[in-house]
Amino acid sequence: MGAGCLEIDLGAIVANWRALDGVSAPGIETGAVVKADAYGLGIAPVAAALAEAGARSFFVAQAAEAGPLRQALGTGPQIFVFSGCMAGDGPLLEAAQATPLLNAPEQVLHWAERGAFGVQLDTGMHRLGFQPGVALPEGAVLTISHLACADEPEHPQNAAQLAAFQPEGRASLAATGGTVMGPAYHFDLTRPGIGLYGGLPFEGARPVVRLSLPVIQVRDVPVGGAVGYGATWVAKRPSRVATVSAGYADGLIRAMGPQLTLWADDLPCPHVGRVSMDLLTVDVTDLPEVPESLDILGPHQTIDQLAHAAGTIGYEILTSLGARYERRYIGANTA
Repeated sequence: MGAGCLEIDLGAIVANWRALDGVSAPGIETGAVVKADAYGLGIAPVAAALAEAGARSFFVAQAAEAGPLRQALGTGPQIFVFSGCMAGDGPLLEAAQATPLLNAPEQVLHWAERGAFGVQLDTGMHRLGFQPGVALPEGAVLTISHLACADEPEHPQNAAQLAAFQPEGRASLAATGGTVMGPAYHFDLTRPGIGLYGGLPFEGARPVVRLSLPVIQVRDVPVGGAVGYGATWVAKRPSRVATVSAGYADGLIRAMGPQLTLWADDLPCPHVGRVSMDLLTVDVTDLPEVPESLDILGPHQTIDQLAHAAGTIGYEILTSLGARYERRYIGANTA
């Protein structure tokens, strides 16, 4: 069974970073969030391309992610770790020359003057960060907080968290959503994530991924013929159905089936039946010729549009894309 091809445009990622950098004033730094293997797209090539473009501050979620990132970046760029320093993380952080964003008094003890650190403040999300009234360690190189509702610019919690964020020294509040909400949220450093990879709420983002799935069989289905598990789709006309190599084991979750469309160049082809572990079935009756592959992500379907079909968000689509795809990089830093 053939594997799908996931094409990742590093040039588009760089263009999105530059566009988000251009949103803020010249004196404000634009970092890059590359946690979760750069949202599933490959931390080494993505980080290297962003560093070559000028990014100097990178963010990951866990200490274990810092080592591979340092290998990709070499010396120079700064690596921040959102989860701070958990028990046992100290050696990992030191080896990667990473800076933990300490978020609780016990983490100060775990770090124990090993080196530079930042702090994270809880301004109302009630997830990570020092709570109001708790004494902060002195000497932080960066103070951050995180907005809970930045994808809804008019939500009152944004203004409430902005008012509660009163840092000393170098500070960062804005991820992608905060970056596009305007200068009041920028402080000294913005840290876009999903916007780099073509997702909302950065509406001006260039698409980054194209996912093409091989057609492994085409069959004629007579009127009344059922396709797939549960016989949920029955042909109402003589139909041609293509069986495509990908399924929920590859991150194409079962819930997207009823709303799912694949594309043959500019022609939409509806998914029929149920998404199974390894296979999709697609109605190609109206195509003049069935191609060798069909696109599920590309010019006609963004990660957010595919997410809508699944009742989820673009973040989940990207980070769920499975290991069986052949990943191919184009654009910047593809050597």
